[in-house]
Amino acid sequence: MSKPSILLIYTGGTIGMVKDFETGALRVFDFNNLLERIPELKLLDCDIQAVSFDKPIDSSNMNTHKWARLASLIEEHYNDFDGFVILHGSDTMSYSASALSFMLENVAKPVVFTGSQLPIGDLRTDAKENLITAIQIASLKSNGEPVIREVCLYFEYKLYRGNRTTKISAEHFNAFMSPNYPALAESGVHLKVTRELLWPNAPEKQLQVHKDFDDNVVIIKMFPGINEQVLSSILNTPGLKGVVLETYGSGNAPTDIYFISILQKAIQNGVQIVNVTQCSGGSVNMGHYETSTMLKEIGVISGADITTEAAITKMMYLLGQEVTASEFKRQFESSLRGELS
Repeated sequence: MSKPSILLIYTGGTIGMVKDFETGALRVFDFNNLLERIPELKLLDCDIQAVSFDKPIDSSNMNTHKWARLASLIEEHYNDFDGFVILHGSDTMSYSASALSFMLENVAKPVVFTGSQLPIGDLRTDAKENLITAIQIASLKSNGEPVIREVCLYFEYKLYRGNRTTKISAEHFNAFMSPNYPALAESGVHLKVTRELLWPNAPEKQLQVHKDFDDNVVIIKMFPGINEQVLSSILNTPGLKGVVLETYGSGNAPTDIYFISILQKAIQNGVQIVNVTQCSGGSVNMGHYETSTMLKEIGVISGADITTEAAITKMMYLLGQEVTASEFKRQFESSLRGELS
């Protein structure tokens, strides 16, 4: 039986940095010398190749064009490898993992995002464990077929569905959480995969790659004191097509006449507005309280228990497909890639 083949894709970020001992500055190391830098990879029973963005980026500079580049790399090499590990800066990793989950329809191979809080050359780095285990996960097979068939994120001993994650810490090694869906796998003495939680993509379906994202969108986080002028200015932005509205608790927002009328006018003008909770966990339940009933009545779409990261990327994806307003609502309130319950 041939060894699993894994393609590492380096976009940038802390995991691919080493410290220059003369200047103390962090710089990107040559991924062609990956095995020299991390000799432990030679112990893995798989063939590893690596490609890198021409100009690796800080993940703060990630955008829809670079997501398209990532999707293209996977599309180009899809038939040549058994799995893919994407090395990515942690700051926007949840956004990218969510975006790729929508871009890669019917993906039947593992696509595992990982990164680190400390550079690979640091004495206390978390990079080696994250990278080694991410590769192991991407190479898992059962009866000759990949165990994982979706876009995931691995960090600090846990594998999550990518579009269920959010970053919660800038300094702890356990930097991510999946507030509304359990971890798919946990790494300890043994690597334990909870198979009933995995997304059931069928291997016989043809991969479809969607690269058209519409970024004429905005996230508005509710806060006590948000005023009419500011809200009106945002919702009257020329070309605006979608709004992710982060509301309180289970989807609650002010009942002021000005607030409802501004949202209603935007919806009548064709702007898609999705309601998500700004709480770290839980779900929107419009109509449960009076303060969310009016949002439901004017046509605000429920995001249920979707994360903000998945909501904004799903919105860009659906707008890029140029679906009708009714189809947008139907698809947004449906689980396309396991992003909501």
